[in-house]
Amino acid sequence: MRNLWTVVVILLVIWAILSVIGFVFKGLLWLAVIGIILFLGTLIVGTIKGRIKKP
Repeated sequence: MRNLWTVVVILLVIWAILSVIGFVFKGLLWLAVIGIILFLGTLIVGTIKGRIKKP
């Protein structure tokens, strides 16, 4: 379970950095949009997988 959260946190940091870079450089606004979508997707999947308990 700890490995899952480590991967989720690393991905969230990467997506957040990509989003910031996208907003800083106006030509890379698409990168910000993709970063936000991936950030939210990773957060949702990590939360769902974290709640599922194996018997």
